[in-house]
Amino acid sequence: MSGYWDIPDGTNCVRKIWLAGRFGAITGLIGSVYHIVLYSPDTTLEGLRRTASSTVTMATLGAVFAATSCISADLREAPEDPMNYFIGGCASGAVLGARSNSFLIGSSACVGLGALGAFVKVARKQGWKFLEPPQQ
Repeated sequence: MSGYWDIPDGTNCVRKIWLAGRFGAITGLIGSVYHIVLYSPDTTLEGLRRTASSTVTMATLGAVFAATSCISADLREAPEDPMNYFIGGCASGAVLGARSNSFLIGSSACVGLGALGAFVKVARKQGWKFLEPPQQ
C-alpha cells in the first residue's frame, strides 16, 4: 500500500483505486499460492483457475473499497471521517457476499470489513503503532 496513505482522502480516487486494487491482487496471488500448496489441484488448469479467481476477487475487493471510501469522502465532504472507511469496507463485504451468492456472508462481511476499515482509519489518525522496532 505504498503511497496510498500519502494521498488525502477524497482526492485522486483513480490513483487510490489502482493502489488498493494492486495490493488486493498481490494479496490474492499470495493466498492462492498457499492454497495450491496446501490443497494440490488435480490438473494444472484447475490450479490456474483457482489462482485467477482468488487474484481477481481480491483485486476487486481492494478497488471497490478504495473507490467507495474515496467517493464517500468527497460526497460527504468529510475526508478524515472513519465512516468513509466503514462504508468502503461494507461495500467490499457486499461484493464478497454477491460473489459467494450468500446474504449471510455479505452482511457479515459488510459489518466485519466495515469495522476493520474504520478501525484502521482511527489507528492511522491517532498514530497507533503495531509493528514497531524494539527500543534499545
